Amino acid sequence: MNPISKILESYPAVILDGALATELERRGCNLKDKLWSAKVLLETPELIRQVHLDYFMAGADCAITASYQATVEGLSQRGLNEKEAIELIQSSVKLAVEARDEFWKDESRRVGRPRPFVAASVGPYGAYLADGSEYRGDYGLTEKQLMDFHRPRMKALIETNADILACETVPCLAEAQALTRLLEEFPTVSAWISFSCRDETHVCHGEKFEDCVRLVSQSPQVAAVGVNCTSPKFVESLIREAKKATDKPILVYPNSGETYDAALHDWDGKPVCDSFSDQAKQWIQAGARGIGGCCRTTPDDIRVIASWTRSVK
Repeated sequence: MNPISKILESYPAVILDGALATELERRGCNLKDKLWSAKVLLETPELIRQVHLDYFMAGADCAITASYQATVEGLSQRGLNEKEAIELIQSSVKLAVEARDEFWKDESRRVGRPRPFVAASVGPYGAYLADGSEYRGDYGLTEKQLMDFHRPRMKALIETNADILACETVPCLAEAQALTRLLEEFPTVSAWISFSCRDETHVCHGEKFEDCVRLVSQSPQVAAVGVNCTSPKFVESLIREAKKATDKPILVYPNSGETYDAALHDWDGKPVCDSFSDQAKQWIQAGARGIGGCCRTTPDDIRVIASWTRSVK
């Protein structure tokens, strides 16, 4: 059984973690770099481990690894050979597992909690480009080209002891289809697939979110579907759209609602909601079974989500 279904047998929702990269920036890391959080894997990996641990302490049931922007191609451009790149990608899982195991060894922390799991992040092709195209999806690549790009990292992550893959911030139907087909090459593996969306009903490239959810839900290896790195103001509507197309668990982990400037590698604007806790109530009521945060969210946000969600009967 995949870890999401296992937790949902006994708990009302899965509590995902929050932002990794922007949390590292908040703690002093300079991530104005094409590698983004993968830069910290190279330089100060112990900080990544600490952020994972802090999210577990805040109430998260899941750590999403720092492999979102770690690709063989991107790391090769930084001077690593293929073996070194694969080892670095796999180290992202090791850091999350170490943080989970440290958290769980204290039996007092287990009360009222499921054993947390580790989701190995598979970021979109646009993350490797580092030009903001994960919010556009205008790659111009064939399905085969996308499969060939994702295969080495997916294989590397599957060879670790991660519990599930997190295929995240997918902006277009073509990439979702490529990822779903690629999963078939690893038939024992489960994954969730979450999309970046531009409004209440469409993914960033323009396809209907409902259609994207319906397509990926046909795969028995897809354990859950969802939306991430999308403004919170669209999430409730997107949950309703997803429910039209699937009976699989729906995961939502939006960003703060600010806008990413790819040229400056920075966020601008203001958060669109005052309380993630209040938003979480609405998302659970709308039908979400997994709640967390993406860019610009913090352990404090996860703490308030967890405190409310675990009180639901």
